[in-house]
Amino acid sequence: MSTLISIKDSRLICDYSTGMTDLNALARAGLFEKNVPRYTSYPTAPHFHADVGRPDFAFWLERLDTTKPVSLYIHIPFCERLCWFCACRTQGVTSISPVAHYIEVLLKEIAMFKETRPEGLKLGRLHFGGGSPTILTPELIDKLMAAILDATPFDEDYEFSVEIDPTACNDEKIAAFARGGMNRASIGVQDFNPKVQEAIGRPQSYELTRDTVETLRRHGVPSVNIDMVYGLPYQGMEALETTVEQVLSLSPDRVALFGYAHVPWMAKRQKMIPEASLPSPQTRFRQAQTAARMFTGSGMEAIGIDHFARPGDSLAIAARTGGLRRNFQGYTDDRCVALIGLGASAISRFPQGYIQNNAATTNYIKSIESGDWSAARGFALGMADQVRARAIEALMCDFEIDLEALQSAYGDFANPVKADCKRMARTYPAFVEFNTETFRILPAGRPLTRIIASGFDAFNAPNHRHSSAI
Repeated sequence: MSTLISIKDSRLICDYSTGMTDLNALARAGLFEKNVPRYTSYPTAPHFHADVGRPDFAFWLERLDTTKPVSLYIHIPFCERLCWFCACRTQGVTSISPVAHYIEVLLKEIAMFKETRPEGLKLGRLHFGGGSPTILTPELIDKLMAAILDATPFDEDYEFSVEIDPTACNDEKIAAFARGGMNRASIGVQDFNPKVQEAIGRPQSYELTRDTVETLRRHGVPSVNIDMVYGLPYQGMEALETTVEQVLSLSPDRVALFGYAHVPWMAKRQKMIPEASLPSPQTRFRQAQTAARMFTGSGMEAIGIDHFARPGDSLAIAARTGGLRRNFQGYTDDRCVALIGLGASAISRFPQGYIQNNAATTNYIKSIESGDWSAARGFALGMADQVRARAIEALMCDFEIDLEALQSAYGDFANPVKADCKRMARTYPAFVEFNTETFRILPAGRPLTRIIASGFDAFNAPNHRHSSAI
């Protein structure tokens, strides 16, 4: 493992995994100016359409393979406060009343799921996201967990994770989730610097976060993840390093290091953040490299483009053994046959394709209360889509495509991907390696992974607005 030798030199930087990297070459490749998808799915959500919806959801659900467990994602689209940096589908509430009503509707959707899913289906993964799932009262948590496990009991080897907001959490709520089987918690930190927190509308002290971690462990939750964000307003290098040190003091099993996506045309609340306060793309790059060096220097292993994990964590093991995958929550070792999304705006992935519920909570509630599914749009995957989806996921997870395995799995449908490999090898000769068996992103080219992956995207178009490549 090499170390960072200089973050001040404008030309050369040696990062935690790539060795010497020519910043001018990365700039010429578009790292500091291109906007590309994050590829948590292929095709990405902007390409979903209304021709795939409610009938497909029921049909695909009925035909799930019961010999394999499924994942379940529960979306709670409410927060006690709205963070200005956040682009998630959520809304602020001042009382528990709309949340309680939403849970009653969600219970109806779970009952419909139980009635439709094939007999014998088991739950391998369960994830509560939002919004802030910790806005739920202990009573609502107990009621929701009882319904979920009645509809689909846990498989023997399950994982149940919850997104935790320390400012909307207490001992009783954590105890309720632990009763339900929670064995992994994900805590959003972003940055502990008060000036940064003020700029993004998220006051959250280190002490409160530390106390929440201690409470989780006291209730027997064995694994804790931390989410950090770089590229935030007024986020200097010294403040970032301090936050990393504080995060490491919490001894997380995993860390997700996301680049802030400034997309005010999509997330209107981000207009509260002055663009002049945001770091330049070059500074964002140095922030990412510095934080990565600190995490790997602590003994964590780099996972994909933006995750880190302790060597014994299942995500690190998956990365070493070829089992790393990517879904709407980011990197995962989830090998379930399908991911079922319940709740407003939740996205499901079946072997046949993707389906998303109505994004607006009011429309979601109206559909479910009428006795129908809320599936509003989606995408059915043909073989040509499936092979590209696998190729892009392989690049995002392993930085390489096994062309022989792709040919074996998809036959002639793999030929367009092979042609793209040749084209990308000509476009980025200093950053990729290509032969008849393998297309591989070289260590020096890993900062370009999302850009290179976009070269295999048949739907990629310059008029689509995505987040920064770094």
